[in-house]
Amino acid sequence: MEIQRASPAGSDVRFDWDDGSTWDAALKGVDRIYLIGPLMRTDLAPDVGRFLDQAEASGASHVSYISLYGAESNPSNPGVRDVELDLMARPNLGHSLIRPAWYMQNFSEFFLMPISGAIVVPTGDGREAFIDVDDVAAVAAATLMDPAAHRGAAYSITGPDALTVAEAAAVISKVSGSHISHVSTAQEEWVSAILATGVPPEYGQVLRRLSNAVASGNGSLPNKVVKEVTGREPTTFAEFAERNAAASQAKSQDVTQGPL
Repeated sequence: MEIQRASPAGSDVRFDWDDGSTWDAALKGVDRIYLIGPLMRTDLAPDVGRFLDQAEASGASHVSYISLYGAESNPSNPGVRDVELDLMARPNLGHSLIRPAWYMQNFSEFFLMPISGAIVVPTGDGREAFIDVDDVAAVAAATLMDPAAHRGAAYSITGPDALTVAEAAAVISKVSGSHISHVSTAQEEWVSAILATGVPPEYGQVLRRLSNAVASGNGSLPNKVVKEVTGREPTTFAEFAERNAAASQAKSQDVTQGPL
């Protein structure tokens, strides 16, 4: 079960992809939708399709959908591409497709987090133009603020530099003062370790495809789409690492000091 917060008309409501009875309140009075499908699933298209049916019936006119980089040609998660095709087939519902590269936040919150001084992921010497989620949100905001200008657009968005995970680890080491290395382990060991944390087994194939894309040299390449859409330069990996190190240090100080 996945429970999120939605914000129609400036107020928070409970939203659960597995509970269609929560959708009406989330859609009430909504004209434009920032859509993130159910996470860690490959069978998301049926639920998202029913949600889009309901969104159309309630009067929504535009959806900005967070997809995946390369979804149009080599989908890592076929369900994501199915949602794209569903949106394209709805003439009465405008859409913008936003296809981000791997998130920088994977290094601070998910499967690229350093553990015991190592980032363990089977990407070899492959490169990826990691993107900050703030830049993804900025692109989405631009499409929602002026949907007519972005109707039917598909934006593949990246950070400004293509880095190997070893290079990213070196940046994190420099700003954190701790030595971080990249260990390109065997893929099946890596997938098994992630599945052991509670990730659904069917998502293992997505993880294999994602890591294969980078390891094979077919990771995302830097482009200028974030600047073209938002008017601002995308966040560099060094800026992300410095910001995250400062936040981690502040959190550590809060724990050390305790209540005042």
